[in-house]
Amino acid sequence: MTRAESRMSQGRPNVVVFMTDQQRGATVLPDHRLKAITPRLDQLRAEGVSFRNAYTVSPHCCPSRASFFTGLYPSEHGVWNNVKVANALSRGPYDDVGFWSTDLKDAGYLLGFAGKWHVSNVSIPADHGWQECRVTAGADADPGTSEQSQRRSARQQEIAKIANGRNDAESRTGADRQPGEIIRPGYPSYRHYGIAEDAFGDGEVVDSAIGFLDTVTDDVPWCLYVGTLGPHDPYQPPQRFLDLYDLDRIQLPPNFDDPMADKPILYRRTRDRFDQLTELEHREALRHYLAFCSYQDELFGRLYDAVADSGQLENTIFVYLSDHGDYTGDHGLWCKGLPAFDGAQHIPAVIGGQGLSTALGGRPGNVAGQESNQLVSLVDLGPTLLELCGVDHESTAAPSDRMSGRSWVGILRGQDEPVRDELIFQSNGNEAYGIQRTVRTDRWKLVVNFFDEDELYDLSADPDELINLLHRPDRPRTVGIDPYARIPAELRDVVEDLYARLWRFALAHDDDLTNGYIMTALGSFGPGIALPDVVSTTGGHR
Repeated sequence: MTRAESRMSQGRPNVVVFMTDQQRGATVLPDHRLKAITPRLDQLRAEGVSFRNAYTVSPHCCPSRASFFTGLYPSEHGVWNNVKVANALSRGPYDDVGFWSTDLKDAGYLLGFAGKWHVSNVSIPADHGWQECRVTAGADADPGTSEQSQRRSARQQEIAKIANGRNDAESRTGADRQPGEIIRPGYPSYRHYGIAEDAFGDGEVVDSAIGFLDTVTDDVPWCLYVGTLGPHDPYQPPQRFLDLYDLDRIQLPPNFDDPMADKPILYRRTRDRFDQLTELEHREALRHYLAFCSYQDELFGRLYDAVADSGQLENTIFVYLSDHGDYTGDHGLWCKGLPAFDGAQHIPAVIGGQGLSTALGGRPGNVAGQESNQLVSLVDLGPTLLELCGVDHESTAAPSDRMSGRSWVGILRGQDEPVRDELIFQSNGNEAYGIQRTVRTDRWKLVVNFFDEDELYDLSADPDELINLLHRPDRPRTVGIDPYARIPAELRDVVEDLYARLWRFALAHDDDLTNGYIMTALGSFGPGIALPDVVSTTGGHR
């Protein structure tokens, strides 16, 4: 038995995590209209397990990445929005929050980190056990500076960026607009799509990750994280990938013309800026986005080949995923943010590689080409990776250090028992606006907007989320109304059940939305409906 085989028999595989930025889950599904051309990822899907219903916890970079690295929800780790901006709600996770990477390091793993950080502005990957390669989007974090200094520095950078790139409101009009450009008077210039050989330096990130592979040996297990910045907007793929897509075959989504009259006005205000684009430009944007996904696929393939060249392919597990999705024209929207539509919440998630079957205790090929329809979350990856690597976190961790995510290893082994019955999404706003909580089951999706009316979608009958069942147009104002008058009688039980699910989760996971003051307690049902079912309401991460 070789040393590599011996290590695998003890449950200690190598792991490569390839995390893209803002890649919609549908782009990897072979039967979806948005399937991108991704031959290398298709190869991984053929030799591993694909999770068709994988979702983020928050459609925003920093909170979702903090959840990935900690196995906790935003209400538990404390990262709610961009940690770098002037009006950040927090600069990083709470001081007592642990990272699963330290568990791997303590278990003898060598850790390599290349690419996007964007988890904390008060710590860096090296503080959590990683050997840093080329780090982007957060590499300049400064743990030694005060909150006041960080806020001042961020504000100065933001003002300088505006000053350097602002549009002249008096001279720029729609007639001056360039293809793909969105004019924003007084703000930095923005062009939604374009062409570049390596717009965000992702190729250099992958090069640095390959350099890390040159340092590993076959007798020490290792974990390599690679975080690219594509296909994040603005969508700028190399020309050769754009050439793969015929614009005449690019079709906009069936809900593209949704007027969103039954949805929060904030959604419509968000979409207004994209309405500068013509229908042809929207199709071009989608073409560029899909091409950018194809570029990410090539980068992943380069990394896969480098592992093969190192001689360690047989005992390596590959994980391909993203931090969140992209609306890609749904309801006329692009990018990601507060509108709680599936496009920005659904992510790709594929686990494969020759080392997976052996790590699961089976023969190579046992998991090849399998798909799971279970509801799973980005928060689950930490527990999953630790179990695959034979690291027992739960039995040694204090209650306050236990992760909230749930391992997928049972699914990988073919077990049918559901990991969860619902998904929870948390947002305290994208810097400037909105507190929102969402619960999603196989059929229903309830969006609780503390800044506007709630949304309820029957996903079985309305997968495109076109009809908000809680919207009542032209509703006259009356007084002396029943407390349930705003909820259609036939939906009251459904809404109450979904609210109860949200509140049970909130009370069990340190969510602070429990203030009962009359001017802030705006939910249709309050947390009291869940209190009898909650074992503990004391937070472990505060």
